[in-house]
Amino acid sequence: MERFFKLKELGSNVRTELLAGLTTFMTMAYILAVNPNVLSAFGSGATGGEWYPVFLATALAAGIFTIAMGIFVNFPGALAPGMGLNAYFASVILASSATGKPITFEMALTAVFISGIIFILLTVTKIRQMLLTAVPDSMKHAITVGIGLFITIIGLKNSGLLTVGVEAASDIPQGKFTDVAFFETVFHMGSLENPGVQLVLIGLVLISLLMVLKVRGAILFGILGTTLIGILLGPDYVNTTIDTSKTPWVPDFSQLSFMNFDWAGVMHTGLISIVATFTFVELFDTFGTLVGTANRAGMMKNKEEGEKRIGKAMMVDAVAVTGGAMLGTSTTTVFVESAAGVAAGGRSGLTSVSTGVLFLAALFLAPIVNLIPGSATAAALIVVGLLMMQSVKEIDFQDFTIAIPSFFTIVLMPFTYNIANGISFGIVSYVVLALAANLFGKGKYKIHWLMWVLAILVIARYAFIGSQG
Repeated sequence: MERFFKLKELGSNVRTELLAGLTTFMTMAYILAVNPNVLSAFGSGATGGEWYPVFLATALAAGIFTIAMGIFVNFPGALAPGMGLNAYFASVILASSATGKPITFEMALTAVFISGIIFILLTVTKIRQMLLTAVPDSMKHAITVGIGLFITIIGLKNSGLLTVGVEAASDIPQGKFTDVAFFETVFHMGSLENPGVQLVLIGLVLISLLMVLKVRGAILFGILGTTLIGILLGPDYVNTTIDTSKTPWVPDFSQLSFMNFDWAGVMHTGLISIVATFTFVELFDTFGTLVGTANRAGMMKNKEEGEKRIGKAMMVDAVAVTGGAMLGTSTTTVFVESAAGVAAGGRSGLTSVSTGVLFLAALFLAPIVNLIPGSATAAALIVVGLLMMQSVKEIDFQDFTIAIPSFFTIVLMPFTYNIANGISFGIVSYVVLALAANLFGKGKYKIHWLMWVLAILVIARYAFIGSQG
């Protein structure tokens, strides 16, 4: 094992790598509860996702592809269905239910699969690296922040802490703007008498305290602690009934939604912008996570070797997108929590292998995971949004040519409930403002030719497909 993973060369040992793998698992195991809840939380069957099949897909995708990362790349990076893209996955289905062309769970899985194929092609042809160069760093950070707020909105809504309502006509201020939509739709704080709202507040306090105390696995322990408190408070807070027919102790792979695609539905509905969004967001998310993890592990000291390993890691990540869709879950990607294992001393693929094995072992814990209430996972979503917000400090808000596109990217994601809208407005506004600044001598901003192509595609998308396309 030492020879295969080059442990001595990397300055590590088996014990350190195994502990690092456990650390990584503890910091990201919350996805086992959060992902099934997100993909099945939007009303009764609204997304078409069933809890147990999604749980199976989550554990399998995380286990299989994290082990693959360790064996084929010798990289301490763990994968699982990504936060943000799972929320986008579910919200796309929910939003389409009110249109003439509803998108089913199977159609959305097909869109993820297609984006994975595109991702593999972009990685093989090196176009992926070109895209990463074309988009300004400020936009990359803004995308991360916007997705963080988007996740927070999902958590607030799922918990009942935030409600969305429509004011009565008599309550709307009269005037020329009376018919504008934003006067009709309003946000309210949920009722504090609601047990679900009370439990999410308990969860937020508990997770926050654990994070302040720098407890590793704070989110996971916060979820488990919130669940335990809910059980003690009574059945109004947590359903303590274990139904082993629906969530068996021994994995029932016959319930796995394997290759559950709807190609005919995709062709009829048209999911071009959705596929593009999955691909676009995943590009930046993976790049930032892999580079950050590699830097933390000291892999970039030898730049050539470090970039080679990152390139291989990107390929495993791309295959994981298609593989995760085949198993029945939203986009599978490298987790930023991988850095926790690196901080604990992990330097090789043995860290990833041990993490992956623990995810596969979790397949035998479905009945326990199923006890975790939506309020507990909603609290985790809100806190994950906080962690992603940290990238805002990397944006120069004093430079308006950078600040305005970044602001549009950030605010339009949560407030229009659509990640694609934020990215689209950010791209177009950057191209326009950077061009104006260059023409009138107010700055020298690089506009990559690919940004022009993306801006034209975005404008064409809204012109011919519309805002809901």
